[in-house]
Amino acid sequence: MIETPVTERRPKDLRTWIDELDAAGELIRIDKRVDPLTQMGSLLYQSREKALFFENLPFGWRSLGQAPANVRHAALAFGAREDTVVPLVAERMGRRVEPHMVADGPVKEMRLGPGEFNLCELPVHVAGQRDGGPVIGSALVVTKDPDTGQRNLSFHRLQVKGPNKTGILLYPRHSWRNYLKYEARNEPMPVAMFIGHYPLYYAAASTTAAYGVDEFEIAGGFLGESVRLVKCETVDLEVPADAEIVLEGHIPPHVREDEGPFSEFQDYYVTGTGKNPVVEYTCMTRRHDAIFKNLQNGSEMEGCVFHKIPMSATIFRRLKDVGGGPNLHNVMALPGIFGLAIQMTPRYYGEAKNLLLAALSSEYQHIKIAIAVDADVDIFNHSELLWALTTRVNPQQDVVTIPGTHNHAMDPSLPEIGSVGTAFWQRLGSKMLIDATIPPPADREEHDKFERIRPLNPQLNLADFAREDYQDLVRSLPPLYFGSKLLE
Repeated sequence: MIETPVTERRPKDLRTWIDELDAAGELIRIDKRVDPLTQMGSLLYQSREKALFFENLPFGWRSLGQAPANVRHAALAFGAREDTVVPLVAERMGRRVEPHMVADGPVKEMRLGPGEFNLCELPVHVAGQRDGGPVIGSALVVTKDPDTGQRNLSFHRLQVKGPNKTGILLYPRHSWRNYLKYEARNEPMPVAMFIGHYPLYYAAASTTAAYGVDEFEIAGGFLGESVRLVKCETVDLEVPADAEIVLEGHIPPHVREDEGPFSEFQDYYVTGTGKNPVVEYTCMTRRHDAIFKNLQNGSEMEGCVFHKIPMSATIFRRLKDVGGGPNLHNVMALPGIFGLAIQMTPRYYGEAKNLLLAALSSEYQHIKIAIAVDADVDIFNHSELLWALTTRVNPQQDVVTIPGTHNHAMDPSLPEIGSVGTAFWQRLGSKMLIDATIPPPADREEHDKFERIRPLNPQLNLADFAREDYQDLVRSLPPLYFGSKLLE
């Protein structure tokens, strides 16, 4: 369903997001001088709970990082809780809102042509010890199919190589498909990258949709408002009017240069390194006081969070109709995002395996291991998942391995075929499903054998019994999970 509402209120942007994080107590402001090349990566890597706003960077820049730092932050952006965000996003995926053009916007406050901007002066940080150099990880890249004119929006890693040049890792999906069409014509592919916007734009870019779907429509559905677009200055593309920075340029055909190694979302350096295409930039437009968006990669870091929510929601939408509509509660990608947890209440023996098979063959190439658990297992607590794995699984009957599958090309644990920068780059591996569910409630006698231990009076509050000077300490403890709220 595509809608066309045009909002009359202030559009959501990066500044809106900073205000929301600050108001929720989820932002740490850093006013001491920070060097992006030697210090910022370490500070971002340490901050798994709060967003960081660097207010004192070289060349007068400010920068936001680790926002979202976790699923809790992502839920805040969607107006949800950690345990409700995935079903909510799954529902919003069905509401696409067409973007609309405007004549001007904040991102056009400064227009800088060749020789008037220098990418080396941006506060781009070095993420890890073995990184090949500073990498822009937060740029959302706009391209078009040269045959149809359909837009595509996606994440791409950009190694800064000079004042107006970067490398680019084109993962073999939609933007890569567009590039191959230009390359077949021996023509450069126009690109536009915008840096810094409301996080739901990043969530939309992380959503794997059918080729030809405009991710700006998905962003509009997530936001509940039409995205405002402006024309670029030097390429025939459109970008959000309320972004902080836009970089315009071309990817020349048949050009490959060494790039990497770099910190990646799996917590390794080994993938994506090699001969990759390059981008040559012709223009920068920006707000006069633009805020740079930095993105720290690594498992359970910001790059992973952006992908976990749309991935989980997309698979949730797929699973909710398997077998006529299972009793599905939640879905969440696991650390490293090559795994998935499904929370459900099986109606029949074997139903969990049906959902696990559907998850392993979803729109996403990432998932190679999927585990199904019951509603009394907290899928946001990895100790709970391990407990279910060790107490509810008979490996002989509950674990199934499927050999010879096409897997994500960035999975370092699997054999690599081809290489980056080529059309044949892939990983040939296997997939595994784990049914960690207990017998269905319909088999009451067997089901009840797995009733979890609960305290005699779970409604009692430890803080009510602690000495007064210790009550704040007790209140700071994380809540216990006495089975699912669905069963309370």
